[in-house]
Amino acid sequence: MIQILLKLPRKTKQALMLFFDFLAIVSCLFASFQIRLGYWFYPTGDTDLLIAIFAAPLLALPIFTSFGLYHNVIRYVGFKSLWRFGQGVSMYSVSWGLITFMGAVDAIPRSVIVINWLLTLLVIGGTRILVRWFLTTEIFSESRKNNVIIYGAGSAGRGLSNALQQSIEYNHVAFVDDDSSKQSSYINSIPVVPSSKLPSLIKENEVSEVLLALPSISHKNRHEIIKRLSELPVHVRSLPSVLELAQGKVKIDDLREVDIKDLLGRRPVEPNEKLLKIKISGKVILVTGAGGSIGSELCRQILFLNPKQLILFEISESSLYQIERELKQIGALNVDIFPILGSVQDKVRLEKICNHFGVQTIYHAAAYKHVPLVEYNNSEGLLNNTFGTKIVAEVAIAAKVETFVFISTDKAVRPTNTMGATKRVAELVLQAFSKQGHSTCFTMVRFGNVLDSSGSVIPLFKKQIKDGGPITVTDANMVRYFMTIAEAVELVIQAGAMSNGGDVFVLDMGEPVRIYDLATRMIQLSGFHVLDDDNPDGDIEIKYIGLRPGEKLHEELLVGNNPTETDNPLIMRAEEAMLDWSTLKPILDKLQEATIISDQAKVRELLIEAVPDFKPQCDISDLLFGNE
Repeated sequence: MIQILLKLPRKTKQALMLFFDFLAIVSCLFASFQIRLGYWFYPTGDTDLLIAIFAAPLLALPIFTSFGLYHNVIRYVGFKSLWRFGQGVSMYSVSWGLITFMGAVDAIPRSVIVINWLLTLLVIGGTRILVRWFLTTEIFSESRKNNVIIYGAGSAGRGLSNALQQSIEYNHVAFVDDDSSKQSSYINSIPVVPSSKLPSLIKENEVSEVLLALPSISHKNRHEIIKRLSELPVHVRSLPSVLELAQGKVKIDDLREVDIKDLLGRRPVEPNEKLLKIKISGKVILVTGAGGSIGSELCRQILFLNPKQLILFEISESSLYQIERELKQIGALNVDIFPILGSVQDKVRLEKICNHFGVQTIYHAAAYKHVPLVEYNNSEGLLNNTFGTKIVAEVAIAAKVETFVFISTDKAVRPTNTMGATKRVAELVLQAFSKQGHSTCFTMVRFGNVLDSSGSVIPLFKKQIKDGGPITVTDANMVRYFMTIAEAVELVIQAGAMSNGGDVFVLDMGEPVRIYDLATRMIQLSGFHVLDDDNPDGDIEIKYIGLRPGEKLHEELLVGNNPTETDNPLIMRAEEAMLDWSTLKPILDKLQEATIISDQAKVRELLIEAVPDFKPQCDISDLLFGNE
């Protein structure tokens, strides 16, 4: 019965409370008369008094509502709620007494008003306290509570602890804090202990979760704490940053899963606000691939940099619909947004767009990026990544577009797969165009894997953990560099502002991450154990599936040979070999011809000619190879 009531919609529970209070108010008034007079009282012949009694709820309930008495869920009622209730009951009692007195309602002793006030407080307020006690008592809820530890005994931790006291989901057993001055003390009768006691605390109290309440801690210290917690059999969640908490109070609802970027330990890239605006503010911007992971984030950030117009160019109808809808819901500034369907291989359509809108800056993010898929579809990869880029660049030159920023990849550095080779050839095209002295400033930006992008390991691992495993890892020794999508886009925008033409920019991305370690930590921080030979009782297995076509164990460092510094200390300008257009064009012509007729052997031969560093990791894997 109780479970049924708890699952009722909020409005239904509020209606039940209103109905109970209606009956309680009328009953308290009758009881007040009985207590005062010493006998059962019912004014059968006094119409005015009957109206005064039965109309009392019509006065009381709006007053109670105005004091917010029906906004709180009963099981979360605290001291402040009870204080507001006392104020509401007092207001009602005084108002009812004054109205009846001014209305010359007879037979109402003044003491009845006082008795009614006390009874209403006792009945309605006491009922709420009783229900709250029943819902939170150990007899009712202990079996359903999760034992938790709060890491951090500061103001955020204390606020979170207060919230937990009113929860039927959590039982707060201890604080953990590395500040020795707080250790061996008690906060609300809950002990504060050093982090060295965490393993024993978790085991002795069967703790299921550790809640991080460290909104002001440095990124380095936060990473170290999360790394230690990842080795313990608990689920880890965290409060938002201090900036996110600045406008509100600590609530249980503020808890979130530990951000994967906290797990990686990368220091954030601080943007240069001046550089962000140079090529965007007041200008007409075109983003190709606007519905993709990078393209959509580009659109979000560009929107807040006050462009004159933002043109979304995307081949996928559903992706274009989603990003346009999202941007218009943001409603930032007075920016005209134009969603246009089309392919980067459609030169005529691109010419119409650039000439009609007077495009000034192009961010070219449209590409096929999934390594194995491009290996299986070599021709389409080339047509889109290389020749699509060439077409957009030619249109930009003809339309006298001021700035062209190309989204490249670390896989273009000494590529081992077709995707990387196609992106490197695209870079060569832009470098050659830049050397010709056109008015369009061409810029290339390389970066590694972005967190939570479509097709990346992070969302895949999250889904696999949710499904109970196994987590699939290609190789135990595979390592990758990571950055957030927001960081990548900030880099792209800033690099475009720093370019002199033909520049290749790369990011100092810190230390690489072993994919196996990433999978292990994600399992542990989700409250599970790795299932392997050493732990046959674990929860989730890590399964090795081997390298897929085109993949390599170690990605190259993004900082190339003899890099030079820029205005952003984490952005470097790489020195890259270039080909003159007279040398590159014949190769491109042959490559395009081989691509169109799907001569995959010739395609590979020409890619190696254009990119001598291209060392294919596998044989030709195109699914149509041999059927030309």
